[in-house]
Amino acid sequence: MTPDTVIDLGREALTTTVLLAAPLLLAALATGLVVGLFQAATQIQEQTLSFIPKLLAMVIALVATGPWLLQTIVDFTTELITSTVPRIIGS
Repeated sequence: MTPDTVIDLGREALTTTVLLAAPLLLAALATGLVVGLFQAATQIQEQTLSFIPKLLAMVIALVATGPWLLQTIVDFTTELITSTVPRIIGS
């Protein structure tokens, strides 16, 4: 196992992690921005007001992107098990 193999595997893992986290984080970010603007406009500074919409937005994002998220992690795991691990063991 060479250092290049470890770096490539780590890069692929981090890229997959970012791809999996992005839809949920973007949904929470957008919802937080909208709720923040609403709170600033109405001067309602209730902390729990931002929690429920973010939670609902993340659930909706998870339902909408769930099949893609699952397929992405299955593809990564399949590639890891069928190609990368045998290549590492064979080295």
